[in-house]
Amino acid sequence: MSTTANPVVVGVDGAEASNGALRWAMDEALVRGCPLHVVNAWDFEPLADWRETTVQQAQAESEALIGEAVRAVSAGRAELPEIVQRSLRGYAAEVLEKVSEGAALLVVASHTGHWMRQIVLGSTSMHVVRHAHSPVVVIPVTDREPAEAAR
Repeated sequence: MSTTANPVVVGVDGAEASNGALRWAMDEALVRGCPLHVVNAWDFEPLADWRETTVQQAQAESEALIGEAVRAVSAGRAELPEIVQRSLRGYAAEVLEKVSEGAALLVVASHTGHWMRQIVLGSTSMHVVRHAHSPVVVIPVTDREPAEAAR
């Protein structure tokens, strides 16, 4: 496997839908023979965050979320691509837009949040489809999966 190949990048947020996107991206990275970058974007606003936490705790939670998603999706697989776990601070849509620079492909799950959240905050998948610097694949939530809010 070439470590100089442009990576497949996938955004994960802890929702089952994002694990589906991770599964698809892992398969695609194997087919392409390129690395897979698994990205979780997190933000920390000390005055707006409703729980007692620190920036270090927020980052540690993000790193744990990525690790758990990779473990869950990797279980039972005979072959894995080179996997790079990236916990990046910032708003998900902007972080994914930035990491799409130089990527072979950006993979995200369709929006799984409540319709009101989508109206007020917008959709990460809608943003990256419009602004990413690489091709984007949006993995839809199927009718067999419950729509759940991103964590």
